[in-house]
Amino acid sequence: MKYVDEFRDADLGQRVAARLASEADPNRNYAFMEFCGGHTHAISRYGVTDLLPANVRMIHGPGCPVCVLPIGRVDQAIDLALRHKVTLCTYGDTMRVPASNGMSLIKAKAQGADIRMVYSAADALELAAKEPEREVVFFAIGFETTTPPTALVIRDAARRELRNFSVLCCHVLTPPAIAHILDSAAAGEGVVLDGFVGPAHVSILIGSRPYEPFAASHHKPVVIAGFEPLDVMQAVLMLVRQVNEDRAVVENEFVRAVDRDGNQAAQALVDQVFEKRESFEWRGLGEVPWSALRIRPKFEEFDAEARYDLSYKPVADHKQCECGAILRGVKRPVDCKLFGTVCTPESPMGSCMVSSEGACAAHYTYGRFRGA
Repeated sequence: MKYVDEFRDADLGQRVAARLASEADPNRNYAFMEFCGGHTHAISRYGVTDLLPANVRMIHGPGCPVCVLPIGRVDQAIDLALRHKVTLCTYGDTMRVPASNGMSLIKAKAQGADIRMVYSAADALELAAKEPEREVVFFAIGFETTTPPTALVIRDAARRELRNFSVLCCHVLTPPAIAHILDSAAAGEGVVLDGFVGPAHVSILIGSRPYEPFAASHHKPVVIAGFEPLDVMQAVLMLVRQVNEDRAVVENEFVRAVDRDGNQAAQALVDQVFEKRESFEWRGLGEVPWSALRIRPKFEEFDAEARYDLSYKPVADHKQCECGAILRGVKRPVDCKLFGTVCTPESPMGSCMVSSEGACAAHYTYGRFRGA
């Protein structure tokens, strides 16, 4: 299959591994963060870490949209369904994210709340159109990749005058989160990194340009990579070369899908419907300035936070759950006492074990933890 099989070729993988072994300086250690959960799974699934030199370490980042969703936002969604009696629609992974008091959306559904899993924002909009007597709320989460479809349904709801439809917007942004991680490290509060493997799908939308300011200001290289094992290994090789040469620029390994400016039509749609929030809480990262989106006043009647007068209350994670530290790259899944015992994909205690993109789920699914 074009653009898949070529990037899983074992012989090529061994050749890239040999090049990495020859170019990585044995007198130094390299620490690179793969921001995206898709990369975390590719690394675990294909055993990429086994092909890297011992002094090249990959660190999981917060690029899993379900994982970084704070408990307080899930509580808002549960409140809408149980107290306001709306029909709440959301993506499948979100259903099982632990919330306050042992609750989750799927448990609220078991208590009688009308909560439905949908495959797209358009599904929620069509439900509102077909059943105008229902108050339908779409619980919108995700990075820049899933933001244009949400913008589209809000714009379409306004055009069709679907007054029974609204959106609880929890879309977050990638570049501010990376900058926050680097700022924390500079302040001595986070993990020290030598560079980033930049996300693939997000970069298709926003392009490579938004990474350039913090790459320059923090002198940290970024290499945007596709999701196949050879994509990741080539990106790591490019990062090693930049570190060796004391360069810190944004490079694009994923040239078959990403350019510098991204999808400008989708960006224009998002700008039409959304504006940046001054601050937003991320699980693990805390409050991150200008790191999320809210619905513009022009479309306020479709904003569930405004319509139902929702207030936000931060809620601390389970005391023994290490999801926050894992999302910051400070700890690994195997460093959590709950991992693989009381916390499994069937009974997750934290968000990192819930999502198909979560670091804990990746380690558990592909057995990377068994030798630890």
